[in-house]
Amino acid sequence: MKKGLSGITLMLVLMLALAGCGTAGNTKAEGEATSAGSGSTETAGPVTIKHNRGETKLDKPALRVVTLEWTFTEDLIALGVQPVGNADNKQYKLYVSPEAALGSDVTDVGMRNEPNLEAIAALKPDLIISNFDSNKDIYDQLNTIAPTIEYNLNTGNGYDYDKMVEVFNSIATAVGKEDQAKQVLADLDQHYANAKEKLAAAGKSDFHYVITQAFTYQNAASLRMFLDNSVVAGTLAKIGLINDWKSDKLENYGFSTVGIEALSKVQDSNFIYITQPDDDVFGAAMKDNSVWNGLNFVKEKRTYPLAGTTWTFGGPVSSKALVDQVVGVVTK
Repeated sequence: MKKGLSGITLMLVLMLALAGCGTAGNTKAEGEATSAGSGSTETAGPVTIKHNRGETKLDKPALRVVTLEWTFTEDLIALGVQPVGNADNKQYKLYVSPEAALGSDVTDVGMRNEPNLEAIAALKPDLIISNFDSNKDIYDQLNTIAPTIEYNLNTGNGYDYDKMVEVFNSIATAVGKEDQAKQVLADLDQHYANAKEKLAAAGKSDFHYVITQAFTYQNAASLRMFLDNSVVAGTLAKIGLINDWKSDKLENYGFSTVGIEALSKVQDSNFIYITQPDDDVFGAAMKDNSVWNGLNFVKEKRTYPLAGTTWTFGGPVSSKALVDQVVGVVTK
């Protein structure tokens, strides 16, 4: 589960090797999502979208959109618009919250790092949304099929909470859903406020934590410890949780990778973790591990598991799903 070492897609490919790798966002989930390619728009005139390659101008908001990264698909569905094509439908349905459910008529256009260009062209899209890390080499080819906007999620401070919102709003512009985006984010803020009340009622205000996505690598535990410049930590900060994991350097992917021994410096925090059902990193494998068993949060039973399918690089819908999970496990 080497998520992020060479980009979002590579992170996920390795993640899937382990497992094989939410409604503030879907306002339509409380009614119904717009069917693929038929989303009504709020903006009728020309739109300009800023992205990694500069600016793309459309005569009108896009209706038929192909998305080549799950984050972008989730964002689109959160705005009430189903894509006509998405990369890797099967795994999307497994890892992204059901609150951003993919429509049954959405065409699978192949893998995120190797999409089928013929399948994309056959859909006659108005717009393609691609990911720099996995699609940069085929950008020109994609752009000959349809106007293509490309996001590079790991520049600057990385894919932190602010960039999550920035990309979400940019996609909203592309499909003429700026007002819908404002409502999604406002609903999400209210969800955060409600979550903070639940934490306070349970005596968990100002809850200190560290959170990891862990896996076995070369017969040893490898832990991705999320930093403040991750969507995960940025989301949990919105409900008042305090991340105790720090790094002395900027990690563009929002986490640092360490072994069990590194946990001793945060053993007085609370330990939240994501593992896969077939890779019981902190279970039987740690039964006789003296370092693990000696950690205060282990001895005091302050460890909190999240589902293995928790999506840590998503948009507003995934942030809502993460909050619900975390509040659920720390207040029960």
